Amino acid sequence: MGVTHCYAQLSIEDGGKPHYKASYSKEGILGNSTLSASTSSPPPPSKDADNQLKVYQYKQENGVMAFSDHAPGAAQYQVLLYDCYACQPDSNLDWKKMPLFPRDYDELINHAANNHDLEPALIRAVIHAESAFNVFALSRTGAMGLMQLMPETAKELGVKNAFKPEQNIDGGAKYLAQMLQRFDGDIDLACAAYNAGPTNVTQYKGIPPYPETQAYVKRVKILLERYRKPG
Repeated sequence: MGVTHCYAQLSIEDGGKPHYKASYSKEGILGNSTLSASTSSPPPPSKDADNQLKVYQYKQENGVMAFSDHAPGAAQYQVLLYDCYACQPDSNLDWKKMPLFPRDYDELINHAANNHDLEPALIRAVIHAESAFNVFALSRTGAMGLMQLMPETAKELGVKNAFKPEQNIDGGAKYLAQMLQRFDGDIDLACAAYNAGPTNVTQYKGIPPYPETQAYVKRVKILLERYRKPG
């Protein structure tokens, strides 16, 4: 299967199928260039011999976490590859019992919900599905941050730095609100559009017949109900 995409990771008028979640690599020794997590965003991922896209995360001598698109010299590292967290059809995760993130970015999520007339629980469910609340999530296709925005999409949404939670959440919420408006408030169709693209939802007159998208929508709905009653 070729590389596919979560829709919020595409240009706003593009279509596409979602892609899978990739896991952390084993730690090892490598290295050179640095980007401080406190001042910079992870760089675009680079290809290794297996043509996979990677970003290297490691801790500098001063204790600050850094990211690089090249192996970092004599430092332990982890390779980060993030794809749509909730898109893998054969996932063994129990979405009805997995731990939630009921307080993470609470103020930012509530602010975005107020700005874009959304339910905070829906924003939280989409963030959980997209990145499992990892602010530095970076997919093999270049989608960035909590709500997994591609650079072009982020630009169209007014997001200058997709690794800043306040910008990413507001941009992703803005797009999600656009999808809800486009599909008359239907949460299933809006989530399908966020994942697979509105063109595909319109073409199929419903949730596209992609296993990844169908799994994504079901899992977002499970998470939504749980975030409505996090206790």
